[in-house]
Amino acid sequence: MNAQVQLGDIAVNVVRKDIKNVHLSVHPPTGRVTISAPSRMSLDTIRVFAISKLGWIRQQQQKLQEQERETPREFLNRESHYLWGRRYLLKVIEGNRPASVDLTHSRLLMHGRPGWDHAKKQEVLDAWYREQIRAAVPPLIAKWERLMGIKVSRFFVQHMKTKWGSCNPRARTIRLNTDLAKKPRACLEYIIVHEMTHILEPTHNARFVALMDQFMPKWQACRKELNRLPVRHESWGY
Repeated sequence: MNAQVQLGDIAVNVVRKDIKNVHLSVHPPTGRVTISAPSRMSLDTIRVFAISKLGWIRQQQQKLQEQERETPREFLNRESHYLWGRRYLLKVIEGNRPASVDLTHSRLLMHGRPGWDHAKKQEVLDAWYREQIRAAVPPLIAKWERLMGIKVSRFFVQHMKTKWGSCNPRARTIRLNTDLAKKPRACLEYIIVHEMTHILEPTHNARFVALMDQFMPKWQACRKELNRLPVRHESWGY
């Protein structure tokens, strides 16, 4: 059952689920707020919880408003694209070879059939970014499995509008945002460690923070860097 709690000028959408803990989220780009709560939790209890987090909600909304966004990609020659935090200038090459992406010293070369459209170019580039992530992730997971004493059963890479990553602690699986391939490699490693830590502690409580401090003492600097960098321009569906 869905409901809404009004906190002054902030509307909080409430979704009741078959879960044990309350989960609060502030979604880009507008700062929309949702709370997922256990099915039996009363609306008054949820309201008290939301009020207790009001300062944090406003802080997250301000961050979203201030975060820079990429301009829409037009796939024009000499347009800037990024891999692992490094800038490359795009060159679109039309010919008889299948669609592909190659790198030179300073160029990102997109090969495709004559007349291919914007959607196809975006599809090809997204698929290439996914492959960069898929290649980079296994050695990082293996490294942190040894250091953390846990196992990841599987990882997935996909385009995610509102998160850099997610974890299913019970299944021991993690999901990673394709756009992490555009950011410095340290940002990818931070997200991997963050999601793997959720296998040990599903919530963002004091134990989770202590574990992150133990495994990656400079994790907050990585988080700040990731939040500072521009994020993809989106046509948001809400």
